[in-house]
Amino acid sequence: MTSAGTEPASGRRDRRKRRTRAALAEAALRLVAERGLAQVTVDEISEAADVSPRTFFNYFACKDDALIGDQAREAKRLVARLAAVPPEVPVLAALRTALDEVVDEARAERELWCLRMDVVARNPVLLPRLLAGNAETERAIVEVVAARVGVDPDHGYPALVTAVTGAVLRTAMTRWAGQPDQPDLADLVDEAFAAVAAGLPQPGRA
Repeated sequence: MTSAGTEPASGRRDRRKRRTRAALAEAALRLVAERGLAQVTVDEISEAADVSPRTFFNYFACKDDALIGDQAREAKRLVARLAAVPPEVPVLAALRTALDEVVDEARAERELWCLRMDVVARNPVLLPRLLAGNAETERAIVEVVAARVGVDPDHGYPALVTAVTGAVLRTAMTRWAGQPDQPDLADLVDEAFAAVAAGLPQPGRA
């Protein structure tokens, strides 16, 4: 047992690892945004994060991985959150609930999220790796959605609703990142989900 207010050693280690991973990702993004992708090395990223190159490779296989984030880890977290939503909740509402943590993290680290979007947009060579990670995440979500609604994963519905959810999040994030005076990210995500749930009615003329 641990005494009240005492964090277990494993918890402290996990917290240090998260801080180190975040510091490396931030250093990579800032350096690449400043100098360009080809002009930044792993050694320079490590130095900026105050760790050794060996430590860098404990967290990321290469520079590109540090730039696009740990997609496998995020996929596992998202799938776990979706699976935890009570089965009676409709699929779209369940997916919106599962995205709460993603939205909260983006709001808390807006500058870094926007910087990542900008770095990827200005360095298209990163897109294949990003898209591959997104595809893995979508496949995992399709499995959970299929089980939730009681159909085979090859049924069209799970893949369609998963793809739509990805488009909803990307659209909201792009609007939020591109215009600082836009509403809160959570409101933009809610607005997009509501539009999808309503059948995407055509907006009236301004």
